[in-house]
Amino acid sequence: MSSMKIAVTGSTGLIGTELVRSLRADGHEVLRLVRRGADAPDEVAWDPARQYVDAAGLTGCEAVVHLAGAGVADHRWTDAYKKQIRDSRVLGTAALAEALASLDTPPKVLVSGSAVGYYGDTGSRAVDESAPPGDGFLPSVCVEWEEAAGPAEEAGIRTVFARTGLVVSRRGGAWAKLIPLFRAGLGGRLGSGRQYMSFIALHDEVAALRFLLDTESLSGPVNLTAPEPVTNREVTEAMSRVLHRPALLPVPGAALRVALGEAAGDVLAGQRVVPAALLAAGFRYAFPSVEAALRAA
Repeated sequence: MSSMKIAVTGSTGLIGTELVRSLRADGHEVLRLVRRGADAPDEVAWDPARQYVDAAGLTGCEAVVHLAGAGVADHRWTDAYKKQIRDSRVLGTAALAEALASLDTPPKVLVSGSAVGYYGDTGSRAVDESAPPGDGFLPSVCVEWEEAAGPAEEAGIRTVFARTGLVVSRRGGAWAKLIPLFRAGLGGRLGSGRQYMSFIALHDEVAALRFLLDTESLSGPVNLTAPEPVTNREVTEAMSRVLHRPALLPVPGAALRVALGEAAGDVLAGQRVVPAALLAAGFRYAFPSVEAALRAA
């Protein structure tokens, strides 16, 4: 794609950091939305909690990638933290969508973050982008999160909802917590081990986000997951092989509920999510298997 001016929220997060590096390496101009004062030429001020965006700072942007949101697995789900998880996504998305819609020349595309949490617990049933939302806290957050981008869609901006799975990286997310446990020989399946995990290598996540920016035929929900979801038991066996460590100690569901509280329900839930839209559009994965994704990490 030719050089573009692209704005990114969540640019200091796991995915955002790698996306900004990748875009700049290919000659794109990247503006980063920051929650403190904008001090550098590549920064634009915003405050998702107060629903403020310096819209003038976004003038001339041809694309926006919106990745900001409080980490789902960063803290126990107290009522206050659940509110933070929701508000950081819903209020931030609404403010950004309204700011983009207000511009004289809006960007051509908004790639707005979402998550496979939209589908809830699907058990062993495979679901693609046509599936309805599940029940529970995370599905309800995802529904509101996506709906909040309405002003951008109404302004004619091609809007894509990147429903991301579990990103495989040692630098952040769920896998950053798992890899040290396995290295220490303390890894094991979670609960029954039969629950499906819809993963994606960090390299493929960034490549898929860039594919969404480029592919004008894609809009609405797009699952960013590897083509073959695997069970937690298969993940455990792959981790054991890649790290050359035994994985003998299953973590009982009851222990997870004590350690994680309400979030344990999502850890023990299964999501067998298939990236039908990406595959149909011709996206190619560099690390399609869980073993390849783990080796890359």
